[in-house]
Amino acid sequence: MTPSGSGLRRTLGVRDAVVVGLGSMLGAGVFSALGPAARAAGSGLLLGLAVAAVVAYCNATSSARLAALYPASGGTYVYGRERLGVFWGCLAGWAFVVGKTASCAAMALTVGAYVWPGHAHVVAVAAVVALTAVNYGGIQKSTWLTRVIVAVVLAVLASVVVVCLASARSDAGRLSIGLSSGGGGVLQAAGLLFFAFAGYARIATLGEEVRDPAHTIPRAIPLALGIALAVYVCVAVAALSVLGAGGLGQAEAPLADAVRAAGVPGLAPVVRVGAAVAALGSLLALILGVSRTTLAMARDHHLPGALAAVHPRFKVPHRAELAVGAVVAVVAAAVDVRGAIGFSSFGVLAYYAIANASAWTLSPAARARLVPAVGLLGCVTLAVALPAVSVAVGAGVLTVGALAFAVRR
Repeated sequence: MTPSGSGLRRTLGVRDAVVVGLGSMLGAGVFSALGPAARAAGSGLLLGLAVAAVVAYCNATSSARLAALYPASGGTYVYGRERLGVFWGCLAGWAFVVGKTASCAAMALTVGAYVWPGHAHVVAVAAVVALTAVNYGGIQKSTWLTRVIVAVVLAVLASVVVVCLASARSDAGRLSIGLSSGGGGVLQAAGLLFFAFAGYARIATLGEEVRDPAHTIPRAIPLALGIALAVYVCVAVAALSVLGAGGLGQAEAPLADAVRAAGVPGLAPVVRVGAAVAALGSLLALILGVSRTTLAMARDHHLPGALAAVHPRFKVPHRAELAVGAVVAVVAAAVDVRGAIGFSSFGVLAYYAIANASAWTLSPAARARLVPAVGLLGCVTLAVALPAVSVAVGAGVLTVGALAFAVRR
């Protein structure tokens, strides 16, 4: 329960909640994930995208139902605690906080790599400090900045789609769907692409700052997911039409390579700017989500109780935000974790598996349980299909969280 007088301010309507979700989903992943996914799936890339979309839809539906019932900060940490027991809630919270803290540092370094390649760590720390300051000033300031970021990213992606599809190099024959890499490759691509969809959880995580959550959240989550899916499909089709699955799989910067192949190399620097802005949007949303989950866990004393404080004026979990910002800044300054956060995908899938298991308990009706059952099965399947290193590290992180819970108990 939220302590009296320490609740956050409910200011987000449907439009703002959708913007927050889009700011999370339209991150740097859309500029880079298509390459690794194409390498894994080959001609089955669009099929992998469809599988990821189905699993994301199930997860989004389960999250929306639970968020309407439990409109508090914390997301699946709260749902798992209330529906499955304290252990499962803590495991979901642990997977989210640890995995997403590493993701924050990686995204900050991604911003640095795009903005000033030779000084990525300096830019990363500056970005973390600046966005933490924005979040500290209240959710409305964060939402305003997210709105600007989403507009810029959508404009850049629209330019990429138009340039590629209008190019003489565009060939619809490159869009043929097959299983050149087998079903395992499609599932691995779906796991990689699913990570780009995961941002809709930010809407549920901010449940305590949404107006009329029983009405707003169930509308905002599918809207944000639907818009993001439409954008991803358009971008994937456009890139495939000029590069093909083979060329896309070999591209280090897929969208920049696509516009060059389309005959407009002058647009490549704009794509890089769009990727940097998108990474900033993801970082902003990640810090918001991690700080709210930290707040919820601190309220239950699974993290230091001091982190549960809410600023009397700005109505934000200011100590949690400062703590998350400080940890992320230190990690981003000290090490390059961009290549070492594969476990974050595993952790996100575990997080949503617990959300689906929680939604399963909401009704005994078989029809009501179909979506969470498909979502749970999809999360487990995609988690196992990830690269072996990601599975091993992710399972290790969850084991550490379980052992920490056992020791505390």
